[in-house]
Amino acid sequence: MIKIEIPGLKTIQAEHLVLDYNGTLAVDGTLISCAGEMLNGLSEKINIHVITADTFGKAAENLKNVKCSLKVISGKDQTQQKNEFIHSLGKDKIIAIGNGANDALMLKNAALGIALIQKEGACSNTIFSADIVCTSIIDALELIKYPLRIAATLRI
Repeated sequence: MIKIEIPGLKTIQAEHLVLDYNGTLAVDGTLISCAGEMLNGLSEKINIHVITADTFGKAAENLKNVKCSLKVISGKDQTQQKNEFIHSLGKDKIIAIGNGANDALMLKNAALGIALIQKEGACSNTIFSADIVCTSIIDALELIKYPLRIAATLRI
């Protein structure tokens, strides 16, 4: 568990980190350098889950050495599938990271939502649904590793 005390706002006791894959952990289906190692380090404190439509079909292969669970979604209502996934884990115990339109509701309903603007860009609705916006997955994962950064950003 990772405890994040945000002065004037709330305390988050995060048990799960839920991430999108393409555009978040990967570019064109390939895992971003250092992301896997950072996730493995965080996995000692928090359960890691990747939920993705797996557009390029490479998620399982690229995540085989990462200590995480992988859920591949398909079909319609991907937004709702991701939202139902965080609810099944307990949304108040979730830090969620994503960039696509199908991540917006997940970020909005998680205890902490982080939107990413990387090479794939980000859906504007997803950005407005997040608590924090980062420009790299490394920066986002470092926020979780060093939670006082989150407190400094979100304090009231």
